[in-house]
Amino acid sequence: MNPSVAVVILNWNGKSFLEQFLPGVLKSEYDNLQIVVGDNGSTDDSLAFIETNFPTVTILKNEKNLGFAGGYNKILERVNADYFVLLNSDVEVTPNWISPVIELMESDDKIAAAQPKIKWQLDKDQFEYAGAAGGFLDIYAFPFCRGRLFNVYEQDRGQYNEVKEIFWASGAAFFIKSRYWKETGGLDADLFAHMEEIDLCWRLKNLNYKVVFCPTAEVFHVGGGTLQTENPFKTYLNFRNNLIIMQKNLPVGDAVFRIAIRMCIDFIAWWHFLLSGKPKFTLAVTKGHWHFVKDIARTATKRKLFQKPYNEHTGVYKKSVVWAFFIRKIKFFSDL
Repeated sequence: MNPSVAVVILNWNGKSFLEQFLPGVLKSEYDNLQIVVGDNGSTDDSLAFIETNFPTVTILKNEKNLGFAGGYNKILERVNADYFVLLNSDVEVTPNWISPVIELMESDDKIAAAQPKIKWQLDKDQFEYAGAAGGFLDIYAFPFCRGRLFNVYEQDRGQYNEVKEIFWASGAAFFIKSRYWKETGGLDADLFAHMEEIDLCWRLKNLNYKVVFCPTAEVFHVGGGTLQTENPFKTYLNFRNNLIIMQKNLPVGDAVFRIAIRMCIDFIAWWHFLLSGKPKFTLAVTKGHWHFVKDIARTATKRKLFQKPYNEHTGVYKKSVVWAFFIRKIKFFSDL
């Protein structure tokens, strides 16, 4: 029998997405599968909708909205399976999206996490922002993807159709062996949302595990379904959380140097928002930095004994992707 897989969809007032995409998830072609909807304190009628229309789906409830990270941590405490798949509610799956990833992960005990190919649900030939063909980090921990640099999205022409060890797998369709989830403690709930999957992958890689991209499985992501891109709170989370995960996962000397440089680069973004007439986003960057500094001592308690030199990790671009994109005008991953 195949390893057991639990596909867990975290829901918060997402009836419209569940109505649109849950039927496809239930048609997944895998013979040892459970479908779980973890509810994060929804106030709409999405749970009643599931109970009426999809009685085979397991519903697990959190009393309030604990964010992506805290919500999944609480739900997965109550799920038993060999593999957990964290699936966004706004993802359309294909029938055979699970087996290729599981087969790849089963081939190597060191593979802890993986993602399928992630394309845009509104244009299914185009890679999608949150994952594309696998996540990478640059020398200053800016995340980007094969198939997506900043706001430039590539068409899928088969250019990334090989298995690839990456730095991070997307939280939109995140596969992880449950034993490694438990070993690392899952997601960092203090991050609330955004970059928590990068933090988890970084901790896995510090433990000498692998994160991989599987090109023979694909899903289609709407994107921005819960927290829209043009949202100052999302900007705040991204700037704050990126600094936090650098402090948590880099060796001390590396962390001091790279965080200092990163904050200077962030200051350029601060000026960009200000001069673009976006004061709320300027304030979001300021708040993100301030809350990072305020919580440095707390974050330090989360540091482990297994940091590794950054340059030893697979999936690190050893230059600045910001410089490459904005100064050198490189728009495609393959040209880096």
